[in-house]
Amino acid sequence: MLGKKRNAQAFSKKNKPQAEQKKTVETHLSIAPLTKPAALNSISEQEPTVRHPVDFAGANRAHTLFFTPEAEGKSFSSVLADVQEYISENYSTLITAGGEDAKAQLKRYIAKYVQDHRISVNGLSGKKLTDALYTEMAEFGFLTKYIFGTGIEEIDINSWRDIEVQYSDGRTVKLEERFESPQHAVNVIRRMLHISGMVLDNASPIVLGHLSKNIRIAVLKSPIVDEDVGVAASIRIVNPQSMKKEDFVKSGTATDSMLDFLSLCIRYGISICVAGATSSGKTTVAGWVLTTVPDNKRIYTIENGSRELALVREKDGKVVNSVIHTLTRDSDNDRQRIDQTDLLDYALRFNPDIIVVGEMRGAEANAAQEAARTGVAVLTTIHSNSCEATYRRMVSLCKRAVDMSDQTLMDYVTEAYPIVVFCKQLENKQRRMMEIQECEILPDGTRHYRPLFQYVITENRIENGKFIIEGHHEQVNTISDSLAKRLLENGMPQALIESLRKKEVRSA
Repeated sequence: MLGKKRNAQAFSKKNKPQAEQKKTVETHLSIAPLTKPAALNSISEQEPTVRHPVDFAGANRAHTLFFTPEAEGKSFSSVLADVQEYISENYSTLITAGGEDAKAQLKRYIAKYVQDHRISVNGLSGKKLTDALYTEMAEFGFLTKYIFGTGIEEIDINSWRDIEVQYSDGRTVKLEERFESPQHAVNVIRRMLHISGMVLDNASPIVLGHLSKNIRIAVLKSPIVDEDVGVAASIRIVNPQSMKKEDFVKSGTATDSMLDFLSLCIRYGISICVAGATSSGKTTVAGWVLTTVPDNKRIYTIENGSRELALVREKDGKVVNSVIHTLTRDSDNDRQRIDQTDLLDYALRFNPDIIVVGEMRGAEANAAQEAARTGVAVLTTIHSNSCEATYRRMVSLCKRAVDMSDQTLMDYVTEAYPIVVFCKQLENKQRRMMEIQECEILPDGTRHYRPLFQYVITENRIENGKFIIEGHHEQVNTISDSLAKRLLENGMPQALIESLRKKEVRSA
């Protein structure tokens, strides 16, 4: 019976099967003194097969007494249920308290329960079993090592018994591990969502939440998915490793000249929109560009729900740059809800040099383009399928906030964002910066799309079930007169502008 003292459960013979009583006698015999009573001598003579070597060492006696497995053969799920009931009845506050002290106490109580009841499951005992039970109760079970591991970008839960992991090198691996049941999957996901204060139930079967600054989670449960599926979830670990310029070049994502161009644009006040589909590397590219901003320029970031950017730089324990990170706050109460549009309205009051909108997905697109047309550089990302389509998507998002003609809004967004970068994940899972495009504003006010850099695919074939894709980046055009004029007005040296107007033969 859970929660009872050990001596009442481990040694009481009441209501025990005969086999268990015999086991108890054998255990006592193994630690008997050298001079055995006659009764015990007779037992030993009758059943010589149960004789054990006599051990007088205190540590070994304690080991025999306390760690002889009594629960061998029980499943992990049944032991977990027993421990959960015991902890819930006696130490429930530790599960929700949080903090290192509460975690340490919870682990000690689990270890004590395992020791008192001499539990061993599937070869696990002692510390290993305690760690497994703790991970399942206070963390996220087998998912924990993947969520906080290195080189992992996404965990896709298709059902309770079908989980995939996407690695940063493009590999997708189906896991051998799985949840114990559909309900087990639901319980683990609920613990994840609890961190961001979200509730997953029949009234709210679709939930968006976060685990930490850079880990986002989207979840579906029944009745949105079948009952026997449990849950479907996508856990995205955004920018798990800090990418450097040489990493982009070595992997073939972009070239030196492309990256240098983007860095110069944001430094000299030219707004940039990084476009692409999910997992195309938009946030990674935007994050790297921001690491090149000089320390004396003030950055104001706006992100939706969870923070993916980490831009504060320290030297000798002191912050050397100027960054303000802000997050939206969702709420059923309109007065307590703070969205990206609200944060954009406040942004200009902080006198930023660069405003970062983590992702444009709604009416905030209009506030962002207005900020970009006030002279502040804006760096943002958007879901789109090409550079040209990016402007059209911006117009559709702006129309959620204002009632203006498409042409007027198109003029606004092309003026606001002269540079659009389009990223894509190819069929072989490699990421490429497919195009950097300038929208040139001609003297008569008309717009002209001007591709500056492009990725040219020269070969795409399937060999032994794998995609083989070959290609290279090349410079198509130099910057226009209108962009050169804006860069000059924003303080770029003439010599540097002239270097941007020289066309390279080819970028490998």
